[in-house]
Amino acid sequence: MKRSWFAGLILAGMLNVPAGPAAAQSGITIAYFQEWAMPFEYAKAKGEISKAMGVPVTWRSFDTGTAMSAAMASGDVQLAISQGVPPFIVAASAGQDLQVVDVAVSYSGNDNCVVSNRLDIDKTNAKELAGKKVAVPIGTAAQYDFLKQMAHFGVDTSGMQVVDMAPPEGAVALAQGNVDMACGFGGGLQRMEQVGHVLLTGPEKDAIGLHVYDVISSPAQFVDEHPGLVTKFLGEMHKMNDMWNSGAAAQKEMLPVIAKDAGMDLPAATSMMKGFKFLSLDQALSKDWMAGGVAANLKDVGDFFVKTGNIPKARPSYADAVNIGPLKALKGM
Repeated sequence: MKRSWFAGLILAGMLNVPAGPAAAQSGITIAYFQEWAMPFEYAKAKGEISKAMGVPVTWRSFDTGTAMSAAMASGDVQLAISQGVPPFIVAASAGQDLQVVDVAVSYSGNDNCVVSNRLDIDKTNAKELAGKKVAVPIGTAAQYDFLKQMAHFGVDTSGMQVVDMAPPEGAVALAQGNVDMACGFGGGLQRMEQVGHVLLTGPEKDAIGLHVYDVISSPAQFVDEHPGLVTKFLGEMHKMNDMWNSGAAAQKEMLPVIAKDAGMDLPAATSMMKGFKFLSLDQALSKDWMAGGVAANLKDVGDFFVKTGNIPKARPSYADAVNIGPLKALKGM
């Protein structure tokens, strides 16, 4: 597990290539996840985001947030939608100059670990997971979720067989009986739940302080050189969030478009988005989030990963890895 983790750290450091003005002149590339239904996909599918930003936009899908970090380090990607906090922390702690520019989505139930139905193990006897084999996408929010849940249940993860698998692969391994538990998100998690059961529901995870959310991230140099472009992009994100949050009529209109763009059927996308919270601009600018809460949480995650031996060191503070400027500019428009 650690070999795969540190390989990602080294890759992020080696690929620390600037993303300069030329990136915006010739167009930009935005990273996102397939099978991860979000309001922005309504505008993406209609070409509205590129139109609002005034530059050509290339969309590139990824399986994990660690791959997003590597793509931003190489200069191939300028903005990443819904990067998990753990992969962001891994890259930032290793020296990659990334910044959080907004909160993409808050979710606790849509990132989880699923125990095979072959095992008679639930939250009452979770300690029996000791020594079991588990599929975990290393360096993602799902790994943080796994580690925190195991710590809550008192399970020593050093004695578990941890296999690095993206959620779709983990779902297949769980269904075939090759692993005892799998952790993941998106469509992969939904398929895991068809053959297994979670230890903790979303509300139960919230109750123990296990909050899960994703960020919108970007190389710091790109944000510094193109703040107006980033602000226009965030404006479209919040426009779609507001439309989604306006009620059932808007959601009915948006869902078929979002589901198609996410590569999901309508029932799956509908079920997934019920567990998502999309922030308004005022919520994003609050102390709970971009005006303090995100930086504090980044530090907590970083320190936790140091304690569990998954990264060698955390930053003294992650305040400089949170750039609230583009959001403030959006509020002033």
